[in-house]
Parts: sequence; structure tokens; C-alpha cells
Amino acid sequence: MTNKEKLKELIDTSENGIITTNRATMEGIYRGAFSDLIKDGFLSRYGRGLYIKNDTWEDDFYLLQQRYTKGIYSNETALYLHGYCDKTPAKYTMSFPKGYNASSLKNENVITRRAIPKIYSLGIIEINSPSGNPIRVYDLERTLCDILRGKKTDIQIINSAMKQYVLNRKKNLHKLIQYADVLHVKEKILQYLEILL
Repeated sequence: MTNKEKLKELIDTSENGIITTNRATMEGIYRGAFSDLIKDGFLSRYGRGLYIKNDTWEDDFYLLQQRYTKGIYSNETALYLHGYCDKTPAKYTMSFPKGYNASSLKNENVITRRAIPKIYSLGIIEINSPSGNPIRVYDLERTLCDILRGKKTDIQIINSAMKQYVLNRKKNLHKLIQYADVLHVKEKILQYLEILL
């Protein structure tokens, strides 16, 4: 079996039609096979080291996170992914650890946030993207704190999200207040809770 055939088989057996050069290398497939499959119209390059089968539905949330593995969906993007905002984000917001440098992010449709390691890792969960692929996002409590920390979030989006959260049977007020304390928005959270509860 040729490298090209091995690569094609590997992509066909993947769950989502996406392959990285690292994965192919681990399987003993040389990178030249990617060029052959691109020429054949079977594969497209999505980004450095990331390829997608041409007949696969492009899941931007999943692909972007595959490309920038340290990026966690946050702020308005996380609100949207949690179903707390109807407006599809024009730009995706992702949080990265302080010091993370990806110069190619400037060319992406991404708003970047930086956080110290302790805060960066607070509240990371895995959910399914709208297309059903696993992505990492901040949990709802962390997201609510983040939108209150930001200066550019529309007040209507904040009010709507807080009202929806208070009505949610699965809300975790203890966790929300703990996060608010760590993220220095406890006073703002308590004001909303006092009004809404």
C-alpha cells in the first residue's frame, strides 16, 4: 500500500474527516502524501499541519481549536455555545495562557484574551460544537464572570444571560460566587443576583 493510499484510508476512518500531519507521521506516512491528495481534490489544507477532507462539513469551532490547541472559547462565544445568546459571533473569542504567542492569530477571525495560568485553567469544560465535535469552552459560571469583567460586552447581552441563568434549574450559585471572587467581579455578580433572585 502506498503512502497516499494509507493516508486516504486513515482520513476515511477518522470520525470527522480531519487529519493532522503529526497523526500521519505517527502512522509512518510521509508528508508528501498530503500534496498528492490535495492535487486529487480529496483533501484541503485548513492551516499549518491541519487538513480536511473536501466532502466534510467544515466545523469552524472545532477546526480553529485544533489549530490553536491552547485556545479556550470564552466571553460572548462561550455564551453562544452554551445557548445563552442567539447572536452568532461575528468573531470568535478565545482565551490563551499569558505568554502564548501565535503570530498567525492576527490573520484569524479571533478576538484573543490572555490570562495567568491560575485564571486560564479555571472552569474549562468540554462540550459539543453545533456540528457535534468536541471543543473546550469555559463553563457557564466562568463565562458570566468574564462578560462582566469585559468592557465591550453589550449590556443587553449581559442582562439577558444573567436572567436566563437565574431561571436555570442547574445553576450553581456557589460556584458562580467563588469564580466571581477569584475574577474580581463578586460585587457585580451579587448586585445582579440581588435584583434577579
